[in-house]
Amino acid sequence: MKKKFKFPLAYQILAGLILGIIVGAVFYGNPGVEKYLQPIGTMFLNMIKMIVVPIIVSSLILGVAGTGDMKQLGKLGGKTLLYFEAVTTIAILVGLLAANLFHPGTGVDMSSLQKSDIGQYMETTKEVSSEDHGILQTIVNIVPTNIVDSMASANMLQIIFFSVLFGLGVAAIGDKGKPVLAFFEGTADAMFWVTNLIMKFAPFGVFALIAVTISKFGLSSLIPLGKLMILVYAAMIFFILVILGGIAKLVGINIFNLLRVLKDELLLAYSTSSSETVLPKIIEKMEKFGSPKDIVSFVVPTGYSFNLDGSTLYQAIAALFIAQMYHIDLSIMEQITLVLVLMVTSKGIAGVPGVSFVVLLATLGSVGIPLEGLAFIAGIDRLLDMARTVVNVVGNSLATVVIAKWERRFDDGKREEYVNLYKNHSADSPA
Repeated sequence: MKKKFKFPLAYQILAGLILGIIVGAVFYGNPGVEKYLQPIGTMFLNMIKMIVVPIIVSSLILGVAGTGDMKQLGKLGGKTLLYFEAVTTIAILVGLLAANLFHPGTGVDMSSLQKSDIGQYMETTKEVSSEDHGILQTIVNIVPTNIVDSMASANMLQIIFFSVLFGLGVAAIGDKGKPVLAFFEGTADAMFWVTNLIMKFAPFGVFALIAVTISKFGLSSLIPLGKLMILVYAAMIFFILVILGGIAKLVGINIFNLLRVLKDELLLAYSTSSSETVLPKIIEKMEKFGSPKDIVSFVVPTGYSFNLDGSTLYQAIAALFIAQMYHIDLSIMEQITLVLVLMVTSKGIAGVPGVSFVVLLATLGSVGIPLEGLAFIAGIDRLLDMARTVVNVVGNSLATVVIAKWERRFDDGKREEYVNLYKNHSADSPA
């Protein structure tokens, strides 16, 4: 019997990405591109956002109710946050080291750079500052006053807090909780089916979003900031292969096997510059990769607020780039201050739109770097955001394996079987 040819999702997304770049470059400066294609990209992103909250709530409640042990959950939470803090600190240090070694801002002619409006980020920073987002306030904000409102605004930490407590409650009432568990099990299965359906629309969403982005700033605007872009991308690749690859090796995992399994999601995250678009599939795949449901359901959403490796690495490079552009020589103490401030602010305002820019605006002043410098790199921020999104996704995926190994609950047999499926079949993501 003749084998039916399948065009894998990764290639479909890649085709959408390439076509989008071509269309955006050909119609550079044409407002019609945004007018007609933006709705397609927005619809795709909205469809993904629509399913994220139900998947996280149902998966987490199922996982926690299955564990049902407050002490074990507390231990899991402590280990997760400790790991996140260690890795994000390494990311900041890698960013500072890269910027100090290669000096991307030295010799940049500021008159050749196009300034972009950063007013929206300034407004967000003022709102964030007025709410006093320190460490204690962040802890207070984890507890929701209205869970429906938290779900509507997709506040991950508040959703996790509620789901964990609800899952413990379901476990505590024994047999009475079985119908509730059956409901959430059905919800999770249904939402994963919906996710697979929405993913068929991904190539069109990617095509539209990239075409709009390229048509807005054009490829020529990249030349003056080429050194910064090359350094950011090189640092991101180094971080994935060397730092995350080293961590993976320590826990007995080959980073290339993980990248192979996540290739569709990484391409989609890169194209849309949104980690949210792949969150449901990451949860699904990391369970199949060998991490227990409760660990994946807890670690991945928490990582979206506390484990932004790519974002913190970029923030460190961008801060020094602006300092070098203005001929400001930061001392070792000032750079240490920058590391400490970034460690706090990158957690304190997690979840805010344009978080990397907002964090930079909130921290640059602490070491005397002019905030106006961000206006010079705002134009290419979308392209830099694409790279840091990939690192965030890989970092959070690997975190589930590290924590599962740390808890001695990782299933190596399951992982080997799942990786072999990807090695032996070039078809779309296996079920």
